[in-house]
Order: sequence, then C-alpha cells, then structure tokens
Amino acid sequence: MKKNITIFSLVFILLITYSYASNPNGAPRAETQILNDSLRLVELNTFWNEVSRTVHEGDFEGYKATYHEDAVVVFTTGEKKLSMSITKALVNWKQDFIDTKSGKTQNSVEFRFLQRVGDETTAHETGIFAFRSNDGTGTESPKQYIHFDALLVKRGTTWLMVMEYQKTRATKEEWELLD
Repeated sequence: MKKNITIFSLVFILLITYSYASNPNGAPRAETQILNDSLRLVELNTFWNEVSRTVHEGDFEGYKATYHEDAVVVFTTGEKKLSMSITKALVNWKQDFIDTKSGKTQNSVEFRFLQRVGDETTAHETGIFAFRSNDGTGTESPKQYIHFDALLVKRGTTWLMVMEYQKTRATKEEWELLD
C-alpha cells in the first residue's frame, strides 16, 4: 500500500512540476490545484481508513499514532460539554481497544464527508461518523451517527489530527445523504 501511495505521489509531483514549468509566469494553474486537491484527498482517505482499521482491530498504538501529541478532543453531543487533551481521552478509551483486540468486544467506525478543505499540509474535514459496538455477548448497540469536524496537519508524509470535534448527533437519513 505504501509503495502505491509513493508511486502515486511521485506521479503527482512530476505533473505539478510540469505544470509550473509550462506556465510562463510561474503561477499555479487550475490543473495544479486540482492535482494537489486530489492527492490530498487520496492521502486523507488513507488516513481515515487507518482510523477505521485501528478501531476495528483494537490497535491502540496505531490509533494513538493518528493524533498529534498536542491534539484536543471536543465533545458536545451529550448533556455535559467538554474539551480535553488527546492524552486524557486516550486513557479513557484504552480499555475499549484492549477489549476489542482480545475479542471481548467488536467496534467499527466509518466516515462520510460533507466538506473537505485544505492545502498540501493542512485539512479541515467536516462530516458524519458512524460508530457501532458489540459487547461480545451478541448484543449489538445501534449505530451512533455523530456530526464531526477534524483539523489535521501533515508532518512529512504523515497526516495527524490536531482537533476532533464531536458536535451533535446525526440521523441515519443525514448519513445516507453523504458519500
């Protein structure tokens, strides 16, 4: 997978270089912006797939690695509104990952997006995530749909979440309207 992303990235870099070289005034062309956006979205889709994988497999260290060390999580879906460091949130979530990894529970998360804004090193993603949990007894909780915002930065070749904002509950109908 990394090899494919590397090759894909190299092709985009070459196309961007060509676009700049073929434009006499040195300004980026519309095609360059489209290529940049396409590459960013491919990378971000890979990021969100990794988040889903880590939740499904109970890979706590992998999940932790998707966040910037100074990330903040904001929760406003319940009665109690709060904000906390990712370090504190991860302490609260760790047992869920341990239980999933051991097979005691099964968790899954999917993401769909309403708006995706960014450049080569920053991203603001707005959408809905769907989370489902099974406690291992066969009792599956209903899917929870949550409106969210995420701010991400790219460090080297790695996207990291710096802010996760779980805003309000969403409906299945809202979820189905998104791609």
